[in-house]
Amino acid sequence: MGLGTSQSSREKSSDLLPNAGPDAYRQIVQNRCVVNWTQRQDPSPCEKVFLAGANAESPGYALLADPDGGARYLLIPTQTMTGTESTELLDPNLPNYFAQAWHGRDLLAKFVGHPIPSVDVGLAVGTAATRTQHQFNIHIECLRPEVVASLKAVADTLTDRWSPVTVAGFSFQAIRLSSQALEVSNPFELVANLSPDARHHLGNYTVLIAGAQYSSGPGFVILTGNGPSGDLLMDAGCVVAGGGG
Repeated sequence: MGLGTSQSSREKSSDLLPNAGPDAYRQIVQNRCVVNWTQRQDPSPCEKVFLAGANAESPGYALLADPDGGARYLLIPTQTMTGTESTELLDPNLPNYFAQAWHGRDLLAKFVGHPIPSVDVGLAVGTAATRTQHQFNIHIECLRPEVVASLKAVADTLTDRWSPVTVAGFSFQAIRLSSQALEVSNPFELVANLSPDARHHLGNYTVLIAGAQYSSGPGFVILTGNGPSGDLLMDAGCVVAGGGG
C-alpha cells in the first residue's frame, strides 16, 4: 500500500484527543489515519501511514505529531498492540518499529527548520507504569543536551554486552549497536536477554535508542532499566538543535 504523507496534522490530532482518554492514539490511527489513507490516500491527521498490504487490516504503522506539541512525534502501530508488557513485541515477524521510527526522524528536522545530527535524536518507549496510552508507541524526539554530553563521554566504553552507565545522573544498562544493526535487530529481544527478570517482566523496563558516534564510526546506543523512564532523557523543545526550548 505504501507510505502516505500529510501536509499538516498537529491541530487535527489535538482536536481528536480531549475525550478519548488512554485509547486516543489507537482511535486516531485506526479510525482516522488508516481510513483516510485507504480511502483517499491522505494520512491525516497523521503525518505518514505505511501499510504492508492493500487493506486496512494489513500490518503497518503511522507517524503522528504529538498532540501535546513541541518537536515530538510518535510511531504507532496500525494494529492494536499494548505496551512493553506484551510478549507480542518479541515476535520476530513484527515490523521493525524502531528502525522505522528512526527513519521518521526527518520530521524533527522539518519541525525545527534544519537537519539535526543523529547524536541529538532519541527513540523512547516508557514502562507500563509510566504509560498514559493503551496503544504501544515510540517517542521520536531530541535528547536533552546533558544526555548528549553523557553519551558522548561514555560512547567508546560501550560494547555489544550490557554494562551499567550513568546518563545525566540516571542509572541504566547500555549496549552498543552498529549503524546497520538497528535494521536487523529487535531491541526488545536484546532487552529481554539482559536478565530473566527483564524477559518475564518486560513491561517494567524502559527502552531508549540514541544515535551515537564511536571512534569507529556512527552507530547507536540502547539504554534500558527498570528504574527511570527513558522519556526523561528527551526534550520536546529540541534545545540541543536550536529549537528554542
